[in-house]
Amino acid sequence: MARAQGHHGLGGFAVRIFGGLVALLGLPLVVGGAWLIALGGSFYYLLAGLGLIASGVMLARIKALGAWIYLALFGLTTIWALWEVGLNGWALVPRLFAPAVILFGVILCLPVLLPGRGKRFAAVGGAAFAVVVVAFGFVVAQANRAMAPNAIDGMTLANASTETGGADWPAFGGTRGAQRYSTLTQINRENVSELERAWTFRTGDLPQDKWGAETTPLKIGDTVYLCSARNVLFALDARTGEQRWRYDPKVSDDWIPYTAACRGVAYYETDSATARKAAAGGVPAPVPERAPATPTPAPTGAPCAARIIEGTLDGRLIAVDAGTGRPCADFGVNGAVDIKEGMGEVIPGMVSMTSAPTIVRGVVVTGHQVLDGQYREAPSGVIKGFDAVTGELRWAWDMTRPDITGLPPQGETYTRGTPNMWTTATGDDALGLVYLPMGNSAADYYSSQRSAPENQYATSLVALDVTTGRPAWSFQTVHMDVWDYDLGSQATLIDYPSAGGTTPAILLPSKQGDLYILDRRTGRPLTKVEERPVAQGGVEPAQRSPTQPFSLFNTLAKPVLTERDMWGMSPIDQMVCRIGFRQAAYDGPYTPPTADRRWIQYPGYNGGSDWGGVAIDPRRGWIIANYNDMPNFNRLVPRAEADAKGWFPRGDPRAVANGSGAEGAGDPQTGVPYAIDVNAGWRMGFTGMLCKQPPYGGIRAIDIRTGQTVWDRPLGTARKNGPFGIPSVLPVDIGTPNNGGSAVTAGGLVFIAAATDDLIRAIDIETGETVWQDVLPAGGQANPIIYEQNGRQYLVIMAGGHHFMETPKGDYLIAYALPERR
Repeated sequence: MARAQGHHGLGGFAVRIFGGLVALLGLPLVVGGAWLIALGGSFYYLLAGLGLIASGVMLARIKALGAWIYLALFGLTTIWALWEVGLNGWALVPRLFAPAVILFGVILCLPVLLPGRGKRFAAVGGAAFAVVVVAFGFVVAQANRAMAPNAIDGMTLANASTETGGADWPAFGGTRGAQRYSTLTQINRENVSELERAWTFRTGDLPQDKWGAETTPLKIGDTVYLCSARNVLFALDARTGEQRWRYDPKVSDDWIPYTAACRGVAYYETDSATARKAAAGGVPAPVPERAPATPTPAPTGAPCAARIIEGTLDGRLIAVDAGTGRPCADFGVNGAVDIKEGMGEVIPGMVSMTSAPTIVRGVVVTGHQVLDGQYREAPSGVIKGFDAVTGELRWAWDMTRPDITGLPPQGETYTRGTPNMWTTATGDDALGLVYLPMGNSAADYYSSQRSAPENQYATSLVALDVTTGRPAWSFQTVHMDVWDYDLGSQATLIDYPSAGGTTPAILLPSKQGDLYILDRRTGRPLTKVEERPVAQGGVEPAQRSPTQPFSLFNTLAKPVLTERDMWGMSPIDQMVCRIGFRQAAYDGPYTPPTADRRWIQYPGYNGGSDWGGVAIDPRRGWIIANYNDMPNFNRLVPRAEADAKGWFPRGDPRAVANGSGAEGAGDPQTGVPYAIDVNAGWRMGFTGMLCKQPPYGGIRAIDIRTGQTVWDRPLGTARKNGPFGIPSVLPVDIGTPNNGGSAVTAGGLVFIAAATDDLIRAIDIETGETVWQDVLPAGGQANPIIYEQNGRQYLVIMAGGHHFMETPKGDYLIAYALPERR
C-alpha cells in the first residue's frame, strides 16, 4: 500500500514529470548528434541523447532502472569529458554542469524509486554530489589563473630617443614614443590596496546609442585635457578635477560613424613659447618645430602659443588655446581646417577622426576613419600633413597618385576607396619620420578591384618623411587582406638590444596577434618573420596570397580551433556550436572568404591587439600586451541576396538607420559582388553566449630580448557576463573581450580596465596577479594615464562604456590616488 502511494502521490507525480523532461532533453541530442556524426563529428551526443531518453522513460514509469541508467551515463560522460579536455575547468562546464544538475534531480528521486532504502542512498549521493561540486568549482577557479612566471633575467632598455613619462602625460601614448610607461613610484605594490577616488568629472556627453568615448586624457603642467565622445574639449585642474574651460565644436549626430569616439587630443607649443620658456630656464635650448619632451603651459599673454589640437567626427582639425579654450585665430579659418577638402562627395558619417593627431617637427599628421563596409568607392584614405601653427596643408599622400602632393587638380579628387589610417600614428622627431598603421581598402572582404599601390600599402606600417609626405619604407603584415586585419594599434618606439649595443626600433602589434620588431630607420625586421603557406580558394582563388608573414618573435594568437574548443552552457549549446564548426569552412589562419557557407576567421577582426596598443617597461625590458581571443563566423552574401535583405549603404534612401550592432553584421559593400555578414565573436542566437570556450581575452608579459612569454593570464571576470545577457556575478577570471590598453609604472604595477566586467585593476607586473581593483560606474574601454601633481600621484581612467562591448554607457573621468597624509 505504501509503495502504491509512493507511485501515485505527489512524489511519484514529480518523478514522472522529471523523467519526461529528461527524455525530452534527449530528443535534440539524438537529432543533432546524428547530424553531427554525418558531418564527421563526435559520437557522444547521439549516444547521450539515447541514454537520456532511456533514463527518462524509466523514471517516468517510476523504475529505479532509470536512475541507474543515468548514473552510468553520467560516469561515461565524465570519462569522455576528461578524455577530451582534461582538467580545463571552463571546457568542462558545458560537458558536466547541466548533466550534474540532472544528476542532482535523479538523487532527489531516489526516495520514491527505492522505498525504504532511497533516503539513505539519497543522503550518501547528496554528500558525494556536494564533494564533486566543490572539486569542480576549484578546477574552474584554477583553470584560468596566470601561468607561472618564467625566470627571466631583467634588462634595461635605453630610452634616449623615446623618453618615459614623469610628472606629466603629454601624449596619447604617454610620450611620443608611445611606451605608456611612468617613472612614478609613489603608488606601488605595497600600498596600491589603499587607492581611493580622489575626484570624478562628468562631461555631460552621453550619446543615445553608438556610445564609446574611448578617451585617453593628457596632463601637462597642472592641467588635464580631454575630449568627450562628440569632441567637446575640456581642461581640468589636475589636482581637483574642477573644470577650467570647455569648448564645444558642435558636431552633429549625423556625423557619428560606427561609434561616437574621441580617443585623444594632441598638445603643441609654438617656437616662440618654447624660446620664452628656455630663456626663463623652463626647458633646455629650443628645438625648432618640435614639441618639447616635457611641455608645460605657455606663459599668459601669448594666445595659442600652447595649443590643444583635436580631430572631430565631422572631419575637422581644430586648434584651441591650451590656457583658455578659445579657437586659435591663426589656425585655418577660425581655428579649424577641413580635412575632407579634395575628397569629393562625403556622406555624413563616412569620414571621421576618432584618434589623436600626431605632431612631428611642427607638422600635424592626420589620418581618418572611413566607415567600413559601405562602398567600394568610399572616400579616399589620403594622409595629410598640416602646419601646426597656421593649419596650412604642407603635403598630402595619395598612394595611387604620388604626383598629387597637395590638393588634387580642380575637378578631380583623391583616389577613392584607398586604405585609410584610423588609429594613432607615432613620430620620430630625430629621424623626421611618422609611422602610419594602415588599414584596408574599402570593401574589406573582397580584393579583386584593388590597385597595385593599394595591395602594396594596405595593412602595412608605412613610414613617411614628415617634411615631404613621401614614403620612406613600408612593412606589410597581411598580403591581400580580406579579413579586416587593419592595423589598429599605435606602434611603439624602443631601442632594441643587439650585439653591438642597441638599434632604434619600432614594435608593431597586429590584429592577427603577431608582434613585429622593425628597424625604424629602414623597416627591416630585427626579429625573424617567416612566410608560411596558407589555405587557398574561396570566392577569389586567384587573389589569395600563397603565403602570409608570421612573426617568430611572439604571437598573441592561440592554436587553431578544433571541434573540442566549442562551448556553451549545456551539451545542447555545445552540440549546436560543433555542428556550426563542422559546417563552416575553416583551414586555420587566413581561411579564404566563402559565399556558399560560413567561414571561421580566427582570431576575428577584434582579435590580437587593437587601438589600445601595448605598454613597455623599459627597466625590465618587457612588453605588456592585452589581447582578444575570439573568432568571427562570417559569410559573403551575394549582391542580389543582400539587396533582398535590405542591406543598403549609408546615404542610400533605402538604408535602415545604422544601429549599434556589431560592425560587419550586414554591411552591403556596394560596388563589389558580395556583401558581408559577420557574427562577431561567434555568438549563439539562443543564449547569446560565445561558441568558443573561454578565455576570450588576456594580458601577457613578454621579454623583448628573447620574445619569451614571462606570464600570461585571462583579463576580465565573469561578473557582468552570462547567458541571455544576465550577469552571473561570478568573480572568476573567465577572460572577457577587451578594448583599451594599459599603463605601466616604475612602482611595479600594470593598470588596466578594458574588459567587459567594468573593473579597473592593478596587476603585479612580476607575477601577473591582480593586487587591487575597483568597480567603475560604466565600461572602462579606454587607456589609463598616470601623473603627479603637487607631490601626489594620480591614476585616471575614462569610464564611458561601449555599445559594441555591451558595457554600460557613461561620461565619467575618474582619478585615483593614495589617501592624503595630514
